[in-house]
Amino acid sequence: MQPQAAYQDKGGGVVISTPQELEAAMRGGSMTGAGLAVTPDRAMRVAAVYACVRIRSGVVANMPLHIKRRIDERTREDASDDPLWKIFRRRPNRWQTPAQFKRMMQAHLLLRGNAYAMIVKSRQSVIELIPMHPDRVKPRQNDDLSISYTYTRKDGKQITLAQSEVFHLVGLTLDGVVGVSVITYARETIGLSMSMDNYGASVFKNGARPSVVLKHPNKLGPEGVEFLRASLDNYRAGGESEGKALILEEGMSTEQLSMTSEDAQWIESRKFSRTDISMFFGVPPHMIGDTEKSSSWGTGIEVQTQGFLTFSAEDDLTTWEETINRDLIPEESNLYAKFNRAALVRADIKARWEAHVKALQWGVSSPNEIRALEDMNPREGGDVFYPPPNTAGGKSDGGGNEPAQDPESR
Repeated sequence: MQPQAAYQDKGGGVVISTPQELEAAMRGGSMTGAGLAVTPDRAMRVAAVYACVRIRSGVVANMPLHIKRRIDERTREDASDDPLWKIFRRRPNRWQTPAQFKRMMQAHLLLRGNAYAMIVKSRQSVIELIPMHPDRVKPRQNDDLSISYTYTRKDGKQITLAQSEVFHLVGLTLDGVVGVSVITYARETIGLSMSMDNYGASVFKNGARPSVVLKHPNKLGPEGVEFLRASLDNYRAGGESEGKALILEEGMSTEQLSMTSEDAQWIESRKFSRTDISMFFGVPPHMIGDTEKSSSWGTGIEVQTQGFLTFSAEDDLTTWEETINRDLIPEESNLYAKFNRAALVRADIKARWEAHVKALQWGVSSPNEIRALEDMNPREGGDVFYPPPNTAGGKSDGGGNEPAQDPESR
């Protein structure tokens, strides 16, 4: 028998059947009005929570992160010779890829408000980032306003790390030191969704909500009731009875039951909880499969998606860029981190090439720069910048040596 612990709150209850769930409930769980202890790990079992975390962490994981070097006020180049470039483009540590590392850290940030990684240096250069589970890290602001971190290892031993030894991503924060967890403020909504899922699973498992009622013209005796119950249990067990007709005796008849108001309210409540969870995580409902009100924001799904990129994804990207610049790059360095936001449209070939054509027409990019973005080799004569179409193309007005031409004609 596994140890069990029952918690009661406002008439509700939850049974925790494993030592791991008991520890999670005691350490990080918050009881809800529905009587459930909501922890980040338990919350991930809710489909809407999992979908929101997957989508937002996927944006950060899949977007290329460049380490750039400032040559002068107007010139930048890729710092591919710096160890930090290799960490975010090749291998952050000995077992993870950059996408795995960024996805995991972003998931920690979304679920717990903080994400931590130990900084490993050699000769003042960062060579590894070792992720640390947020539940095992306790930050503290010292009297000199610096921050120290106490990390509890799996063997129970605690080590203290200085601020310069920790890469610390912070989400929404109320004290400027640690971020607040979405689970803390959304626990009632998530707990309600978990309760409704449990209720629905119980209904389907036990057949507690019948769709058909059996009517008998007379009164059944105890033996008849037991015989009928055994027959129904055997019929509902499936197997060879699956899909066959139910045979009734002694003048019994069936009557179809319509959906009750409680059932309809339960279904509607599930929709509301899904929408509320999307709101907490800043993800438009249509992105997690709820398209019932797809035109409620702006003119449609396209505008909703753009709103997600502007207000949610951009928030994540800025947090990463500024944290890298603060924790991993010395102040006197000419390096900085920058996500390639143009990669957001790389799956949309039409939008991508329309942007390339405009960049060529207005002299923003050269053909070889466009080819480099598409992972193509340069071509001869492809380093020219075409003058904008509304200029004469002379040197005096900033144009090139020849008037603008169609790139395909060259």
